[in-house]
Amino acid sequence: MANPTTYFGWVMPNSADLVTDLPADFNVFGQGVDTSMSQLLGGTTGQVLSKTSGTNMAFTWVTPTDQTPLTTKGDLFTFTTVDARIGVGANDTVLTADSAQATGLKWATPSSGGMTLISTTALTGSSITLSSIPQTYNELQLWIVDFDPSVSAKFRIAPNGNTTAHDNVTLEAAGGGTATTQAYQGYMRTYNTFNTSPSNTIIAVFPAYTSTASRKSAYMTAGFLDGGGGNRTEAVFNKLEIGAITSLVLSPDAGTFSGGTAYLYGVK
Repeated sequence: MANPTTYFGWVMPNSADLVTDLPADFNVFGQGVDTSMSQLLGGTTGQVLSKTSGTNMAFTWVTPTDQTPLTTKGDLFTFTTVDARIGVGANDTVLTADSAQATGLKWATPSSGGMTLISTTALTGSSITLSSIPQTYNELQLWIVDFDPSVSAKFRIAPNGNTTAHDNVTLEAAGGGTATTQAYQGYMRTYNTFNTSPSNTIIAVFPAYTSTASRKSAYMTAGFLDGGGGNRTEAVFNKLEIGAITSLVLSPDAGTFSGGTAYLYGVK
C-alpha cells in the first residue's frame, strides 16, 4: 500500500501489492475516503457548506444569511439587524426616512406643497368666525370672493377676535395713488367703503401666523366698487400685536353680509 494521492492522503493499492491483498487494501482505501468526506454529510434543503476553520475539510452546513426576504411584487430589500423586506406602499406614496421604524424607512403620502384649502364658508349675518385653524402651515391666505355688504361698508378681519390697537398703512389707487396711516382697534380693515355689489374681491395674507411672537405683519389687497360706484384697488399693511393666529372673525363695519364666500388656504 502506498499514498499516491496528494491532497486527501487516501491509501491506495499499487503495482507491488499482491492480488490477494486487494480486498483489504480497498477496505483501507474506502475507510479513508469515508472518513475524509464525513464532513460533507448532513445539512438540509437550502443550506450551504461553510468553512469552520482553516483546516482542510473543516466544513459545516449553515443556512445562508444573505437569502432574499422578498416575497411579493414591489417588495424592497432592507435591513434591521438582519435582512428584511418592506412591502410596496399604497399608490402615490413615497419612500421616506423615519428613524422610528425598524428599517429606518416607511411609505408616506408626499407633502404636496403649495396651497391647501382649509375651509369654504358662505358670508352671512353680521359676522362669521373661521375657527380651529390648523397650525401646520407656513402662511394663511384668505380669499373673499364676491363680498356683498347689505349697505356700503368696509371689510374687517379680526385675528383671534383681538381688539387691541394695531398700526395700519393703506395704499390706494383710483386713477392716482395716496398713502395714509391709521390705527384700527384690533382688526384689519379696508380703507375704502365697498359698494353693495357682489363683485368685490379681497385677499388677506398672514405670513408666519403660527409664531407666538407678539408682533407680526399681515396685508390685504382688494379690487372693488367704492361707495360712490367707482372702481378702486387698495393694499392694506398691518402690524399685528398678537400671538399665534387660531381664528379669524370676518365682518362688514356696517350692516350685514348679503353674499360672498370666504376661502381659507394654508400655504406650505
